Amino acid sequence: MFKVSKRTLLLIAGIVWLAAGGNIAWLGIQAFAQINMSYVWAIILGAVVVFTLFHMKIFSKMVGKHSNRIAAYEDNKIGFWRFFDASGYIMMAIMMSGGISLRAFGLVPMWFIAFFYTGLGIALALSGVSFLVRFARRSGTPATCPFSFLTLSREKE
Repeated sequence: MFKVSKRTLLLIAGIVWLAAGGNIAWLGIQAFAQINMSYVWAIILGAVVVFTLFHMKIFSKMVGKHSNRIAAYEDNKIGFWRFFDASGYIMMAIMMSGGISLRAFGLVPMWFIAFFYTGLGIALALSGVSFLVRFARRSGTPATCPFSFLTLSREKE
């Protein structure tokens, strides 16, 4: 009843990751309005660093891992919730509860929320786009992310 094709799992993953990333980035962007603008360039630089680290070291690898796992399912129809595996859901729960706690209890200053959430959210949203590109490609071959040029150049060596 709640089963979908492997390809549709990529669509679901893309929508979920894009929506989550967009929401997190929006929280970071809203935090920019609440900080001292005299050091906004340092905050923007921090967001770029967070984006780069999360995108290249974590999320782009997770997209590949989850896409390969989805492609390896033997059944043609799979439960729609299986776009993540158990460890993916655990990671999501830890990140969500950690992020909510940071903001709710005021554990970090607003400038931290501004750079960290913006960089993290954009990296997560780009991963959602990567899932959507994989969904859109009929051949099933992954599309190379334009921000992965450093990783790709090291793999060729």
